[in-house]
Amino acid sequence: MFNGSPKIGGNTDLLVQSALKGIDRQLNRVDYFRLNDMDIKPCQNCGGCTETRVCVIKDKMQQIYPAVRKADRVILASPIYFSGLSAQAKIMIDRCQPFWCEKYIHNMPIEGKVHRKGLLILVGGMKRQIGADCSAATATAFFRSISVEEHKTLAYLGIDNQAGIRNHPAALQDVYEAARNLSAH
Repeated sequence: MFNGSPKIGGNTDLLVQSALKGIDRQLNRVDYFRLNDMDIKPCQNCGGCTETRVCVIKDKMQQIYPAVRKADRVILASPIYFSGLSAQAKIMIDRCQPFWCEKYIHNMPIEGKVHRKGLLILVGGMKRQIGADCSAATATAFFRSISVEEHKTLAYLGIDNQAGIRNHPAALQDVYEAARNLSAH
């Protein structure tokens, strides 16, 4: 699970906590990454991973790469900023270029024991759908690059105030149920 929000207790964080509650921890191991707390450098587009399929930058992404490789399910949650994913989410996605190279250049997609699935959780203050659509396009490219061929998107728009998601009639329950369904193999 990737939490792309810089805020603790904000809307994205509350949705993430609801998703975590929906996952049966007796049956599923969860690797949780609060991206804002991780020192991840931006992709330098150096081409180092093109042939080797390994990023040359050594930082906290070294914790993420093996988790992505072994995951059966992937959840990405982000606030929508300027019609896109947060910088914290985007920097992690950009650093997944080695997976893209592995899949699309070397024809070696990540293979798992089960069909890999994902969940995208978005929340933003703008009421127009364009912010969710742009964020979802980037997330879809991320999911496909890491061989998550199917994912569900839950987007909550027009929620701008701190913890305002609590006033949404179904958001926390919807995310809980989606995570529960996703984690039920």
